[in-house]
Order: sequence, then C-alpha cells, then structure tokens
Amino acid sequence: MQTRFSPEALAQPHIREADRILRSCVHCGFCNATCPTYRLLGDERDGPRGRIYLMKALLENPEAPDVATAQTRLHLDRCLTCRNCETTCPSGVEYGKLVDIGRAEIEARVPRGLPERLFRGLLRRSMVQPQVASLLFTLGRVARPLLPGSLREKIPPRPADPGRRPEAGRHPRTMLILEGCVQPGLSPNTNAAAARVLDRLGISLIAAPKAGCCGALDYHLNAQDDGLDRARANIDAWWPAIEAGAEAIVQTASGCGAFVKDYGHLLADDPKYADRAAEISRRALDLVEVLREEPLERLQVRGNREIAFHSPCTLQHGQRLAGAVEQVLTRLDFRLTPVPDAHLCCGSAGTYSITQPELSRTLRDQKLRSLESGGPELIATANIGCQNHLASAGRTPVRHWIEIVDEAMSRDADRI
Repeated sequence: MQTRFSPEALAQPHIREADRILRSCVHCGFCNATCPTYRLLGDERDGPRGRIYLMKALLENPEAPDVATAQTRLHLDRCLTCRNCETTCPSGVEYGKLVDIGRAEIEARVPRGLPERLFRGLLRRSMVQPQVASLLFTLGRVARPLLPGSLREKIPPRPADPGRRPEAGRHPRTMLILEGCVQPGLSPNTNAAAARVLDRLGISLIAAPKAGCCGALDYHLNAQDDGLDRARANIDAWWPAIEAGAEAIVQTASGCGAFVKDYGHLLADDPKYADRAAEISRRALDLVEVLREEPLERLQVRGNREIAFHSPCTLQHGQRLAGAVEQVLTRLDFRLTPVPDAHLCCGSAGTYSITQPELSRTLRDQKLRSLESGGPELIATANIGCQNHLASAGRTPVRHWIEIVDEAMSRDADRI
C-alpha cells in the first residue's frame, strides 16, 4: 500500500511505525473473512481492510476535519482487537499496533462527550484496582435483583474459596506471578491453583507486592500514557526479583500476558526503561508455556473429563500459542470435544462487553453454540475476561483450565 507522509510527519516515531505497517498491506481482503465484526455487520469499514484505509486517511491528513469524525471513531471502537486478522494475513500486517496508533489519533482529534469520558474514566480507575474491583463485585451481588438484565448478567456469582497456596520460596526454582486486576475478585482460585500445580513440579510462584495492573486496560481504552506508566511501575516492582534469580513472569490471564510480552516494543523509545522492558518481555510466559516443558506425569492427574477448550484471542492470535493448552490437556488424559470456528472471538475483548454490549452478546452466543456442540461437561479457557463473559450466559460451567488440572491432581502424591 502506498503512503503519502511528509518528511516532517515521518520524523515522529508513531508515524514512522504506521508508515511501515501500512506499506506491508496489499489490501487483499483475506482478513475480512475472519473478522468477527465484518462477519456480523457486513460493512467494509467494520473489517480490518476498511479500518486500515480509515486510519491511513486519518494519519495522512492531520488537519482534515472530514476525515477525523465520530463515525471513524465508531468503526475503530467496534474493533475487538482480537488480532485474528494478523493470523490470517499473508503479508504479516501488524494490525494490532496500527489500531493502537489510529485510536490514539482519533481520540486526540475527536473528543468524546463528557458522559462517555466520565464513564470510561470510571471504568479504568475502578477495574485496575483489585480491592476496588472486588468491592464493586460484592456490592453488585447484593444489588443484583434490582439491576437491569443487561447489567445483571455482568455480576458474577460469589467465587469459591481459593484454598491454600504453597509456601512461597520453598523451591530453588522461583517464578513471579502477575496477580491481575479483576481476577482476584472474580476467580481467586486461578492463581492459587497455578501455584499448587507448579509446586508439584518443583517451582515456587511468588508475587511482587508492588506490582499492579499490567496496563492493558488503560492502554486499550485510549489512555496510552497511563498504561505505559503502569508498565514502568511493574518493571520496577519485578526487577529486584529478576536480579535475585526469578526465571520468569507467569501470567494466568492471556490478555495480561499478551500485553506484558509487548513491554519491550511499547517502551523501546524510553531510554530509562527500554533495556529492562525488553528483558521483561523475554521472561514473560503464559502459564502453558511453563507447563508444556515440564514432566507432567509428576502431577499424577486423573483427567477423565470431557472439556471444550475456548482459546482466547490473546492466547492464539496475540501470543501465537494456538493449540498449546489443548496439547497439555491431552497429555493429562482429558478428552477434548471439537469446537467449530475455534479461531473466532467470544466478544469479551477486555472492556468490549461493556462498551459494545450488543455486538459482544451476539458473539458470545455464537461462541457458546460452537463450544457446546460437542456436548462437553465443562468449558475451559485461559483468560478471566473470556471466562466471566462466557459464564454470564448461565449455560455450561466455565473454568480456567488450570483449576481443572488442579482438581484432578492426586492429593496423596508426594510433594517435591
């Protein structure tokens, strides 16, 4: 694709990056076939190719008011950032990076109304604080009968007791665990289960007390500077443990993992953090990347259950780990039921289920039909957002896959 940026524009790092990405696009349209919003709406501007043209026009014409419009912003808002188009693209177009640039540009040129700004600001500030998020979920459960149906289904049931975590640091091998923002309030057993499973394999999971939100929620709600500040704070929090010998930073939420793995790119132009950010990205691992390298027979798992695995977009498209969890579950003797169109998004997409509820609900129901088509006992997934979104329909139970593995471990096995 040809571009028309002035030398002055190309002096700006984000324009240089956009120019590089745009030039890699051959506008073939293969991406539209796997784009969830294009499949639903049939509008070229709600598919990757159309959005690329919109962003190209937006970035090439910084003064043109007829290009920067609320309609353009709407089409970019409707993008799930599932990155399915990246997996499909024969030219390797880095659409996810381009849409971040385009969204920042349209946000600056077409300010939202005060009510929407307040709502998005409140959403960001409440969800990134685990204690605040947990309190809101608790209050929501109390008020649930009084809430409208669309909001009522967003309130999750009271989570199960997470049980005991193994003593931190009792093994020579240690890894850091990212606790997450909403996960402690929605599914506290997920990280506890991960700690118990890795303990059986001789690995201690430890938390850095000052680490917080990964930054993805801010960043993808167009508060990029706040998201990068959270990334810097996490690097500072993790670095002493890295220097002390921690092997990796483990994420049990694939959405967080995809973002932490991008720290090196996002902070590449920050002279103070660039090198450490790159090292953090190298050490960031989704939980499945740890388990698949270990002798799983030590877990003594009795995996005699039928499970449908929902692979989050951030796992299969963002981290390029399609099939990884399925391979681990198969090695542990779980029976996986077939899932048609497993590459398509469930509609959760971070805060998308809140900001675009109708599209999100339609995608959720389509995904559930695919997941349930093989008659599984349970649906397993690898991201708290997907887990809560799919469970909100009140159909087949949805769990994080590591909780299912943890439950299936023999409790009388000797610990390492």
